[in-house]
Amino acid sequence: MKINVTFDMTPEEFRQVLGLPDVQNFQQEVFNQMLEKMHNGEDGYDPMALYKPMFNESMTAMSQFQQMMFKMMGGKSPENSNE
Repeated sequence: MKINVTFDMTPEEFRQVLGLPDVQNFQQEVFNQMLEKMHNGEDGYDPMALYKPMFNESMTAMSQFQQMMFKMMGGKSPENSNE
């Protein structure tokens, strides 16, 4: 037996039904403060400095994925190969 139930509600209504807090104003305030500090050029709020750790992580992950795929295409097991 298969039963499908559809709820037609907005994200705001869904959040209220689950009893989750409304953090939209808080998020907007934090974002506005961060933008203001970036525009003023305060130390530690360089846009590239904020995204650099995420960029480096994603590039490392992509490189590791590519190495794994090349090893698999070459018939080597990625777990047993230390190249």
